[in-house]
Amino acid sequence: MKSFLLCIFFISSILASPLQDAIDNASAYSTIKLSPLIYSGDITINKPLTIISATDKKATIQGSGLGNVININSSDVTLKNLNILGSGGKMYELNSAIYISKASNIKIDGCNIKDSLYGINMEMVKNSIFSNNYITSKNLPISLRGDALKIYYSHNNIFKDNTIEKSRDVTLDYSHNNIFEKNIFKDNRFASHISLSKKNIFKNNLYKHNSVSIMLMGAKDTNVTANTIKSSDGAAGIGVMIGGVSNFRFEKNIVKFNAKAIYIDGKEKAKGMKRYISYNDISYNGEAIHFHASIKDNNITHNKIYGNIDDIVKDIEGRFSKTNFVEYNYWDNYMGFDRDTNNIGDNSHQVYQYADQLWHHNHKLKFFYASPIMSLMNFLAKLAPFIEPNLLMEDKKPIVEIEK
Repeated sequence: MKSFLLCIFFISSILASPLQDAIDNASAYSTIKLSPLIYSGDITINKPLTIISATDKKATIQGSGLGNVININSSDVTLKNLNILGSGGKMYELNSAIYISKASNIKIDGCNIKDSLYGINMEMVKNSIFSNNYITSKNLPISLRGDALKIYYSHNNIFKDNTIEKSRDVTLDYSHNNIFEKNIFKDNRFASHISLSKKNIFKNNLYKHNSVSIMLMGAKDTNVTANTIKSSDGAAGIGVMIGGVSNFRFEKNIVKFNAKAIYIDGKEKAKGMKRYISYNDISYNGEAIHFHASIKDNNITHNKIYGNIDDIVKDIEGRFSKTNFVEYNYWDNYMGFDRDTNNIGDNSHQVYQYADQLWHHNHKLKFFYASPIMSLMNFLAKLAPFIEPNLLMEDKKPIVEIEK
């Protein structure tokens, strides 16, 4: 086993000992300890190395405002307890606070990443840990900011206890077997955008005030468990957007105060059970579950669905497919009895689309939502339907009472 040589450099002045010179002169696997001063960025690390602050007060690596602040082209690199500021602002160059290429066993821990277009941009990075970091972007309109984490073709990484706010997106493309745990995502556009990636896990994260908290496009074998997803707002206001997924499990999450809690884009030609939505608290949203295109291939069980303006919404005409499995959910709008006191309704819970929901197809009509005329139309439609309502969802074994 190769032995590690430890060399410690105390850098006290930019002029006396530039950081890049210290990196170039350091032995592989050595540690550079920085005093709590400001050091010039635009540095490149081409060898196994550790750079940390020598005291509890963080040292600052300040970029020039051009390109990346730190480039990492080696495995076994650690950055710990640093302020990393001042990347360039060119979107087409993906200017980043930290750029990592073709590396493994990278550790970025306890760093503050600010005033950088992109936060951490990684390509072909594996078996690495990113923990206890604060990441935000430049003070620009949200569409002009970069991604806090841009993860491309990177596998088996852990992202834990990070706070990511006021960035554009966190993106995973062609990236598998990554774990996101106990992170905070606030005031972003797409807080977690998973595309063409598989076997990623999101658990115990907090999402708040994002335009879309979690977006899945072409994702396979993804688990989203025990997260809190709240107050998605802005133009979209979607808690979880699901499109083109296979074997997606959404379990034990709290989804509250969103314009749309769950948005499902179901493809007519797609076949097979793809979405397992179970044991979630879906409450006090504008819409609990919004379906675009078909309602099919969903396993929806043991959820608590209450306090929403609409439980089920469908924006294209169509019917409820027999390929859905819906049982043992609590619906606060259930109108039935439990004569045998087994806490399961004697009749199924059926959600129909009546006249007052015409605004789902024409949003101009939403101006009249909850108005007396719409309420009257809805009452008359239920009393004596003049057109057949659309069945959107049927829970064959609804739960009658729960503890909220």
